[in-house]
Amino acid sequence: MKIMSVDFGDSRTGLAICDKSEFLASPLCVIEEKNFEKCIEKVAAAAKENSAEEVVVGYPKNMNNTIGERAEKCQLFADKLSELVDVPVKLWDERSTTVSAHYYLNQTNTRGKKRKAVVDAVAATIILESYIGYRKNSVNN
Repeated sequence: MKIMSVDFGDSRTGLAICDKSEFLASPLCVIEEKNFEKCIEKVAAAAKENSAEEVVVGYPKNMNNTIGERAEKCQLFADKLSELVDVPVKLWDERSTTVSAHYYLNQTNTRGKKRKAVVDAVAATIILESYIGYRKNSVNN
């Protein structure tokens, strides 16, 4: 199944997508949009354009498993996105994905403007890889 993931941010939103076999997750793009509603519309358009069959939105729970303001905003984002696309939209725990993305970018010595431009798409890829791994190991996917 072709799955698209979203790392929603107030200024930049990263997208990643996998192939139909769910073998390879790849960064898709970073949407630079500060307007909440316009961002949702752009993500919905990307999902349709890339024939996504499911969308996974990163859900940044607090480390103690509570739901904070950021997670609530991502929940609202996912709810509104599901009104614009004809595929399932799911939330997926994304704790520490941005930290992991920065680690990967350190390993490839990606710095400055290049780093800023891709970190959100890398985080979306990490979210998608985690979700794909769960699906592969889950009986009821």
